[in-house]
Amino acid sequence: MRVIAGTQKGRRLKAPVGNRIRPTSARVREALFSILNTRVSEAKVLDLCCGAGTIGLEALSRGASRVVFVDNHLDSLQLLKDNLKRCGNPNHTVIVSSDAWNSVRQPQILQEAPYDIIYVDPPYQHQELESLLSKVGTQHLLSDEGIMVVEHFWKTALLREVNSLEQVRQARYGDTILTFFQHIRESHANRRLPGNI
Repeated sequence: MRVIAGTQKGRRLKAPVGNRIRPTSARVREALFSILNTRVSEAKVLDLCCGAGTIGLEALSRGASRVVFVDNHLDSLQLLKDNLKRCGNPNHTVIVSSDAWNSVRQPQILQEAPYDIIYVDPPYQHQELESLLSKVGTQHLLSDEGIMVVEHFWKTALLREVNSLEQVRQARYGDTILTFFQHIRESHANRRLPGNI
């Protein structure tokens, strides 16, 4: 498991043991950052259900200005700390021990808001994704032009609109789907990511 591109390109990351932590595959990570493209540079990123930290670390390597990592499992947080150490312990990071659903109201999360990119990769069997999207919209965690990305199992259907957020793109890679959300606007011109379905 390695960082794909940027200042830490090729950096080997510590992989989880067992199957409780499911890191985002290299194929999906590469596709994700290809879609996000120039949005990553100088972005403030919230990495929810971060696991080993591969998404946030990739964002840092590609020029993100700050990454807030959130997970509620001690083994995930230890793995994240090990991987941050491998990347030189960048000082523009924050680690929050919490589940994603409760974290959106925590002072540590709110004081860093708004975020340009929010990524959430919960266990594939989790059924409360819409409630998380609703909380993100209610708490105004996403910047006006920000992107929220949900990684989920291909059989999990998400609503087209949740609270103040709407789907602007989906992309499937095997059993994985990335669904992209942005704030609902009266005018949709020039705001959707390429490749809508």
